Amino acid sequence: MSKTYFDETHCAIGHPKSTFMQWMLTIDHKRIGIMYAAVMFVFFFVAVFTAFAMRLELFAPGGQYMDGNTFNQAFTLHGVIMIFLFIIPGIPAIFGNIVMPLMIGAKDVSFPRLNWFTFWLYIAGCCIALASLFIGEGVADTGWTFYAPYSMNTGTNVIMALVAAFVLGFASILTGLNFLVTIHRLRAPGMTFFKMPLFVWGIYATAWIQLLATPVVGITLVLAILEKYFGIGIFDPAKGGDPVLFQHLFWIYSHPAVYLMILPAFGIMSEIIPTFSRKEVFGYRTIALSSASIAGIGYLVWGHHLYTSGMSDIAKTVFSFLTFFVAIPTGVKFYDWVATMYQGKIVLSTPMIWALGTIITFAIGGITGVTITMIGMDVHLQDTYYTVAHFHYAILGGVVFLLFAGMHYWFPLVTGKMYNETKAKIAFYLNFIGFNLLWFPMFIAGYYGMPRRYFDYLPEFEIYHQLSFYGAVIFIAGLIYMFWVLFKGWTKGEATTPNPWNATTLEWHLPSSPPPLENHSKVPYVDFDPYEYKHGEPVVKFNYETMQRID
Repeated sequence: MSKTYFDETHCAIGHPKSTFMQWMLTIDHKRIGIMYAAVMFVFFFVAVFTAFAMRLELFAPGGQYMDGNTFNQAFTLHGVIMIFLFIIPGIPAIFGNIVMPLMIGAKDVSFPRLNWFTFWLYIAGCCIALASLFIGEGVADTGWTFYAPYSMNTGTNVIMALVAAFVLGFASILTGLNFLVTIHRLRAPGMTFFKMPLFVWGIYATAWIQLLATPVVGITLVLAILEKYFGIGIFDPAKGGDPVLFQHLFWIYSHPAVYLMILPAFGIMSEIIPTFSRKEVFGYRTIALSSASIAGIGYLVWGHHLYTSGMSDIAKTVFSFLTFFVAIPTGVKFYDWVATMYQGKIVLSTPMIWALGTIITFAIGGITGVTITMIGMDVHLQDTYYTVAHFHYAILGGVVFLLFAGMHYWFPLVTGKMYNETKAKIAFYLNFIGFNLLWFPMFIAGYYGMPRRYFDYLPEFEIYHQLSFYGAVIFIAGLIYMFWVLFKGWTKGEATTPNPWNATTLEWHLPSSPPPLENHSKVPYVDFDPYEYKHGEPVVKFNYETMQRID
């Protein structure tokens, strides 16, 4: 038996000879994170091209390529893949696995074999979702929310979609549990909670949401399946049920899930800003505690999704107030990021310009979210393209953009190579321009009354849909070019040092890049804050072999 943390092949079962099987059975957190990324980005592009097909249909009024039922199935497929298969699990599964143990000085997560099992549970959920496309009456046409009573009455294969979402939720719970135990139990000696990097704080807050909120949607999906099969009458009013109950139960989970998506993304921002400002992060404790505050308050605001579903005026007022209140810790983060950059030695490398671009796009998403928090405005804008634009500015322009920022930031750590900076910046500008041209016209169309989820529309909305189509073309071109640049960097890029950005957190204090099997050569002792700079240079420096400070 090896004395190392893993067995000889660091695999869950046996000692496979082939490289392929070693990857399939690996319990190394870094390899598992890379496999999550490979699978998730395949689904991401499936969802992107499904959305592009809808944009193509909406280029002009009248039916072009789809009928109404096909359009319903297309936006359901797009929503289910993007939300359940990519955005909710994305940053925690990819960077939570690859980077978080490195940042706290751990050899791996607390339960490596559970981590392996969770990955394959995620794959099982994906396979069930894919099978729903080909079994029965075809993909569900309910939208990603599966609202009752329509989801109880539709003839499409909604059951398999519900089962897939349940399995994916179970994988999310196990991931959250694993990360919580890891952060509590495996931090390096001397690393108190207020010496943890801010990305770890984001993962920590997210893990609590995964553990506490996800079971609610799991129970809701089980109830929907039972009603669909056995006609119990929980949500169907014809059988004595209450369809609004489904909405309450769904959004009790799904609004905290919005913060489940965004909190680790904010953590990425909080790593990039001080690194490329060459300056200690401003308001470390307020950023850390605001993550915990957002996670807590996020449980209390689900009702703002139901203003038009039937709710007392008092309840509407309370939910509106609480939703305004949750903007305070988010605003604190933005203030601290800008204050960190103030008088810093800013380096406009690719990760930094992704972060700066996200400040703009997410700010637009946040401000427009405050607009529809107001009850009167929400009644007017509910289920219009204004809501669609707000959601995509917040989630795509916030979560996914910061995921891309993290990809560029930790790329040399994972690959040991460097991409072409000039080409990577061109890819950013294509994405940024295409994104805004794609989504901003929808604010105007929605304000003037263009309803969402319609496959046809009045002629006066045509200009907005055409602008969005041209934006989609530029955006997709930018995505393809960005991944091509990263692929070329991985295969043919120049070798890089373990710390090319002059960053200060522990994942950059490694003996080699990519990191070795058990990460740090020796467990470091953390007697310093995570973002210490002086005159634009890191204060703390290590001998990578002994993990002793040499500053």
